[in-house]
Amino acid sequence: MKADPTDHGVPAVLVVEDNPTMRELVAGILEPLDVRIELAADGQVAMDILESADIAVVVTDLKMPGVDGVDVLHFATASNALTQVVLVTGYATVESAVEALKSGAYDYIRKPFDNAELFHTVKKALEHYRLSRENIQLRQANRIYEDGNQLIGRSRAIAHVWRFVDATSGYDCSVLITGESGSGKELVARQIHAQSKRRDAAFVALNCGAIPENIIESELFGHQKGAFTGADRSKIGLFEEAHGGTLFLDEVNNASLALQVKLLRVLQDGTFYRLGDTKLRSVDVRVLAATNRVLPALVEKELFREDLYYRLKVIEVSIPPLRERREDIPLLTNYFITRLARKIGKDVKGISTEILSVLMRYDWPGNVRELENLVQRMIILSDGDQIDDRGVLPPEITHRSAHSVRALDFMEPKSLEEIEAYFIIKTLRETEGNRSLAAEILDIDKSTLWRKIKRYELE
Repeated sequence: MKADPTDHGVPAVLVVEDNPTMRELVAGILEPLDVRIELAADGQVAMDILESADIAVVVTDLKMPGVDGVDVLHFATASNALTQVVLVTGYATVESAVEALKSGAYDYIRKPFDNAELFHTVKKALEHYRLSRENIQLRQANRIYEDGNQLIGRSRAIAHVWRFVDATSGYDCSVLITGESGSGKELVARQIHAQSKRRDAAFVALNCGAIPENIIESELFGHQKGAFTGADRSKIGLFEEAHGGTLFLDEVNNASLALQVKLLRVLQDGTFYRLGDTKLRSVDVRVLAATNRVLPALVEKELFREDLYYRLKVIEVSIPPLRERREDIPLLTNYFITRLARKIGKDVKGISTEILSVLMRYDWPGNVRELENLVQRMIILSDGDQIDDRGVLPPEITHRSAHSVRALDFMEPKSLEEIEAYFIIKTLRETEGNRSLAAEILDIDKSTLWRKIKRYELE
C-alpha cells in the first residue's frame, strides 16, 4: 500500500517514465518500501516536482523525448545534493554506466530488470539518503558543542534558565526568548530543540533583521516560478524546510506588520501560501522566537501585533546579560581559551588573576559574544602560554572597567539593610514584579520576601 502522498513525514521516491505501464509497474514494485511515491510522465514534469518537493530518490528512465534521464539527474542533484538517482534503461553500455555514475547517479539498472534488483537498489539508495540526512542533522545538533555553542555558567541566573529549558523542551509550544544581543538566545533555542521530540528533524534559523523586507516572505514561505522579477524557478521556504522540526525566528520584532499577519496564520493553523501560488500548504513546525526589544512596548505603539505576541509567548525565557552573572566570567573565559587556542593553533593555557579581575569589572555591553571575541584577540596577541600582559586588552576595556569600579563605589549601599533592600529591588525589576520567581532567585520563601518588602516599604 502506498504511503499517504500528503504525508511529508515519510521519504518520497519520484518515478520518471514515459511509458505508463512501466511507470505503474515500477511504482508497484516500490510500494512495500513505505515511501511516498510521486509519478512523472516526462522529464519536465519531474523537474517541476523536484523544484517543489523534497525527493529522497529518483528512479528515471534514461531515454525519454525532450528532457531525458541525464537532464533529470543533473537537475535533481543540483536541486538537492542528498537526492539519490537511479537510472533505468534498455540501452546500457559500460561507457554510459560509467558516465552516469560520474555525473552523480547512485546506480544504473538495465532493462529488462529483475523486480528484486530494482527493489533492493532503491532500498539501498533510500538508506544512503537517510544516512546522509542523519549525518547532517547530527552535525547540526553537535554544533552546540563543536562550535562552543553552549550556555555556560554556574550562576543562579543561568541555572534558572536551564530549568526553563528543561521544563519547555518536552512540550510542543511556542517559546519567546528575550535578552540583550550576544547573551545567547540562539543557543537556548538550539538546546530547546536538541532536548525536544523534534530533535531528529531540522533546526532552521532566520534573523528577521538581516533579511531585506522585500525578500523575507519568500525566504520564509517560498515562491512559485514567475512570482516576481527574477523568480525563474520555484523555491521552498524555511517553513517547509523545517517541516517536522523547529524554526527559530531571531529579532522577530523586525517583522513587518504584513509579515506578522502571515506568521500569525501559520502559528494558528499551520497553513500558508507560497508567493505567487493559490495552493494552501500545511506544515508541522515548532516556532521559537527571540527578541532584544521589549515587545509589550512595541505592541503599545502598534508596531507589533498583540495577538502574535501572545501566540509567540506561550512560555517566555529571559536570558540575563553577562554583567548580571559576573561569577560566570572566569568559567567562560577559561572555556573560550581552551577552545579558541586549539582552533587558532597557539599554546595558550590560561589567564592571570590580574587580567581576569579587569574582565570581572567590565560591564560587557556585547555580552558573551563580546567576551568570546576579546579572548580570541588576547590569544592572538599573547606571547607565552598565559594571558598576563595588560597590553593585549583594548583601551575601552581597561577604561570602562575602572569607571565601573568608581561607579559601584559611589553607589554602594552603606548598611546591611540597604544592601538587602537594593538586591530585592533589583531582583523584582529583573523578574518584572514576579514575587515567586524573585523569592526563588533570592533563595528565600515567599512569605519572607513579602515581610521584607513591607519592612523596607518597597511596594
